Amino acid sequence: MKLKVLLLALLMGVGTLCGSAARKVANENIKYRVMYKWGLINKKAGTVTIQTTHNSDGTFSSLLVGHSAPWADKFYSVRDTLRGTIIEEGIHPLFYEKISHEGGDFKHDIITYERHEGGLVIAHCDRYKQKKKSDTVDFSQKELQATGYTVDMLSSFYYMRYLDFDKMAVGENKTMNIFSGKRKEILKITYKGKESIEMDGKNYECYHITFSFTSDGKKKSSDDLQAWIETGKGRIPIKMEGKLPVGSVKCFYEP
Repeated sequence: MKLKVLLLALLMGVGTLCGSAARKVANENIKYRVMYKWGLINKKAGTVTIQTTHNSDGTFSSLLVGHSAPWADKFYSVRDTLRGTIIEEGIHPLFYEKISHEGGDFKHDIITYERHEGGLVIAHCDRYKQKKKSDTVDFSQKELQATGYTVDMLSSFYYMRYLDFDKMAVGENKTMNIFSGKRKEILKITYKGKESIEMDGKNYECYHITFSFTSDGKKKSSDDLQAWIETGKGRIPIKMEGKLPVGSVKCFYEP
């Protein structure tokens, strides 16, 4: 069981967030259960925890840890750790690190950002890769460039929560650059309106949004993902959904 789709789901204009840049990022520790659905199968496939800690220099640190459940380990073991340092005002990433052990393969990406006049963003990536059952760790370096608002998988989780959806029309979208370790993609977040969802015996009033990812060549790189974000002060994503090659994955907030 691979958690890449989950991380995309969670995750998930230069300098402003649709008027929401003044919204404060809270110190928090959020946990999700990951459910795998295929036909009659509906089992807990893993957990994800996201911790946010303020720093004293106008930035905050984020730590995401995800791992598959013991039964899923037999098919596809996942142990992922994401770390980031993000400027609070405007949600601009400064540093991003992803350490992943997926299906026996190892990857470690370290990305540092530079910002220049005219909205140019340059990211320097050091990448370490080791294939399953290989004694060799391959090292490579890559430079990514984009013009305009730019996030990564971790900082996008905060961006989507601090958009001012109450000032957006249904169907309106926000488009931005998103860096992975090896390429730049285009992320589009579309607002679908307010919906009330029931989960674990409790009702939540939520903003419903979808994510779509395309490559530079405008080719869609994954199926659309969905998220439901509570309308309250915490703006916590309550539920996320994404498709897998076989079945689907759903993530549920655990208070």
